[in-house]
Amino acid sequence: MDNLSDTLKKLKITAVDRTEDSLEGCLDCLLQALAQNNMETSEKIQESGILQLFAGLLIPQSSCTAKVANIIAEVAKNEFMRTPCVDAGLISPLVQLLNSKDQEVLLQTGRALGNICYDSHSLQAQLINMGVIPTLVKLLGIHCQNAALTEMCLVAFGNLAELESSKEQFASTNIAEELVKLFKKQIEHDKKEMIFEVLAPLAENDAIKLQLVEAGLVECLLEIVQQKVDSDKEDDIAELKTASDLMVLLLLGDESMQKLFEGGKGNVFQRVLSWIPSNNHQLQLAGALAIANFARNDGNCIHMVDNGIVETLMDLLDRHVEDGNVTVQHAALSALRNLAIPVVNKAKMLSAGVTEAVLKFLKSEMPPVQFKLLGTLRMLIDAQAEAAEQLGKNVKLVERLVEWCEAKDHAGVMGESNRLLSALIRHSKSKDVIKTIVQSGGIKHLVTMATSEHVIMQNEALVALALIAALELGTAEKDLESAKLVQILHRLLADERSAPEIKYNSMVLICALMGSECLHKEVQDLAFLDVVSKLRSHENKSVAQQASLTEQRLTVES
Repeated sequence: MDNLSDTLKKLKITAVDRTEDSLEGCLDCLLQALAQNNMETSEKIQESGILQLFAGLLIPQSSCTAKVANIIAEVAKNEFMRTPCVDAGLISPLVQLLNSKDQEVLLQTGRALGNICYDSHSLQAQLINMGVIPTLVKLLGIHCQNAALTEMCLVAFGNLAELESSKEQFASTNIAEELVKLFKKQIEHDKKEMIFEVLAPLAENDAIKLQLVEAGLVECLLEIVQQKVDSDKEDDIAELKTASDLMVLLLLGDESMQKLFEGGKGNVFQRVLSWIPSNNHQLQLAGALAIANFARNDGNCIHMVDNGIVETLMDLLDRHVEDGNVTVQHAALSALRNLAIPVVNKAKMLSAGVTEAVLKFLKSEMPPVQFKLLGTLRMLIDAQAEAAEQLGKNVKLVERLVEWCEAKDHAGVMGESNRLLSALIRHSKSKDVIKTIVQSGGIKHLVTMATSEHVIMQNEALVALALIAALELGTAEKDLESAKLVQILHRLLADERSAPEIKYNSMVLICALMGSECLHKEVQDLAFLDVVSKLRSHENKSVAQQASLTEQRLTVES
């Protein structure tokens, strides 16, 4: 390594003198030393203080610039060298060099910046602020024939696209067009994979989703699916998955989704539809997820239900009942749940037998499947009294709901179970449903739900409890008493933070509970009159009126 020390000394002198020939010789020696032992050579470079001189050597018109950038790229492979490179002020001159016409300079500069900023979000953000994104996109367009430069740009995009702050800058360039153009030329799996790795984070941005759709990415993806669907080669299976996943991602944007739906007549929509009956699990999954994404507005949902999508999804679910694929079950249920949102679809889906198809998954032990199953049933019975009554009298279902209401580890499943219990009562207004829920031990969960942090859930619980009190108070009073309902209502009315509708429904419920001797006594013992009379001057008219009525009722009953 003595030679290296001499080289570094000589380099210090020539860097100041700028004698190009001897400078070039020194740089060659350094590159050779780095190739033999990168880490040790890098340490020596750091100790010598030579890094500080490199900033002055990174000039566009010098024949040594590419070599200097190459040395920086090599030393910055070592983590301990990255901060010294930043401290030596190398980032700014390197960024300037991205405007060079020399392809070798561009390549080494890109490598140097990539290695210095590797794994550092703050440095990558600095590059974004210095405007490297538009510059690199332009370079990709100009030098698309240069494989090494293209790869350098793709690696840079992949790193920068992970940062949220980059998305807006990317969206203002023609990156979508350039990437799709590049993608169409690729034959090798690895090259396509590299472009996919840039496309996925970029496609999370809605503006870029639309640009990618307009640039023709979807046609490329559909073609890949068609080519790879029957292959059992590992690379092809991976490519099929990536292409179909990306397709689903593009449909998450409202504008890009609507553009591809084309009123349900679009080629893309029809092709995606054909994935669902296929024998390939990945395509079944992507197809069902795509339908769930298309089903994000009423118009699309109504069109799809009228054109037989429900039967297609039920057939898919049927294929996955016994030891089925959980992700496919989850996706198909997601699609059905979204399709059930428009009022006009509910009766059609109920008569198509969706409830029966969904109930087959009641025995599932997978929380994501449970969650979507509950959501689908809740959407289906909204304002559908007959269906709500039929489901509410289904003892197996109600018992499972009560069990899931205690799923402490899965807040989503717990919340949805409570909401469905309440919905069965609210939409059926049926004594038989209430009896089934009382017998299955569901009352305590509805009372707990009235204390939820979500106003909508509190409200749903209070309305269901008021119906129980109005229709089947005798059957439910013991459970209501042991669940401490009266104390909870007192707390809700006394709490200034309770929403107006919560106060209103709590008072309606208090009046309904007066028909029970034991609950009536609890109401008297808790001095409800004080709390209620204060609410007569509440700013919300409905609350104030209900407070007057409740006060009269309490006074008479006492």
